[in-house]
Amino acid sequence: MTIHTADDVSFLKMHGLGNDFVVLDTREHPFVVTPAMAQAIGDRHCGVGFDQLAVISASDDGATARLTFFNSDGSISGACGNATRCIARHLMTEDRTSEVVLTTERGQLFARDAGGGKTSVNMGLPQLDWQDVPLAKAVDTLELPIDGAPTATGMGNPHCTFFVDDAEMIDLEARGREIERHPLFPERTNVQFASVIGGNHLRMRVWERGVGVTLASGSSSCATAVAAARRGLTGRQVRIDLDGGRIDIEWRDDGVWMTGPTTHVFSGTFTRGWLEAIT
Repeated sequence: MTIHTADDVSFLKMHGLGNDFVVLDTREHPFVVTPAMAQAIGDRHCGVGFDQLAVISASDDGATARLTFFNSDGSISGACGNATRCIARHLMTEDRTSEVVLTTERGQLFARDAGGGKTSVNMGLPQLDWQDVPLAKAVDTLELPIDGAPTATGMGNPHCTFFVDDAEMIDLEARGREIERHPLFPERTNVQFASVIGGNHLRMRVWERGVGVTLASGSSSCATAVAAARRGLTGRQVRIDLDGGRIDIEWRDDGVWMTGPTTHVFSGTFTRGWLEAIT
């Protein structure tokens, strides 16, 4: 990476329901983010800290921008719903518009202003076949051959959702770490534990692959809503209480829509010396 001035690499710190991100806009000053750089920025003691790093780059397919996501361990994340909502809100404010189209590994995602300070994004259709999640072998994705009979769902990332009596009672650190690397998931998996607490109302806690316990996860919320509807536990429109707050999910014919608040916490600039030390 070539650094011309200390002002070349600025960033935004954002979060959606406590699911926090560093956002780099490389459209005017292109550079390559490496896994090692992502890890260094994600260090909460020696860097900035994040659950995911989101890189905005120019799009060549007619979309407003292209997004690439890194987990805090430097691995690539195929989708990040809360970061997509945060960046959509930022770009809508910047462009003075009420909707944007963002290209991700999932394809083009449509986002719009939902009013009341909330942003909606269509995260695309869920992937329900075993090979699309993906899983290591042909099994019924509705009830996996894992203790607890979880449901597998692809939302650009693989997800494994357990429905339990009380999500608060789960040792999320231990169970999440164990299931993330289960042999049935060749690309590892996000892990959710959810309880039905009312009509179309879920309580969910999440372990994200490559990150660990997080206060919220957009793609995990979408996957959990889809899994609950498939199992007849809820309808297709649900609200989910996460550790970081509430999000609304609706599984429609055109995809899974996610609506919730976003927060731009602060903007900053990486020092030249620190960037040179990590590249």
